[in-house]
Amino acid sequence: MKLHYYPDTDSLYIELSAGDSVETRAATDNVNLDFDSEGGIVGIDIDHASKQLDLTTLETSALPFQVLRAA
Repeated sequence: MKLHYYPDTDSLYIELSAGDSVETRAATDNVNLDFDSEGGIVGIDIDHASKQLDLTTLETSALPFQVLRAA
């Protein structure tokens, strides 16, 4: 999973898998879900992210990851 923030558009993209998106569906006015060809969700796009989320903190709890990278 990867988090991508784009300050020029104030959007946050949560990439859940590396698969290609073939369909996007609106979940709410500012949230779109991307799906692969098999109907699996590959990403979540949040518009106006800084107005809806606290982007100053990232917190995880009990995730079974082995590698943590910061860019």
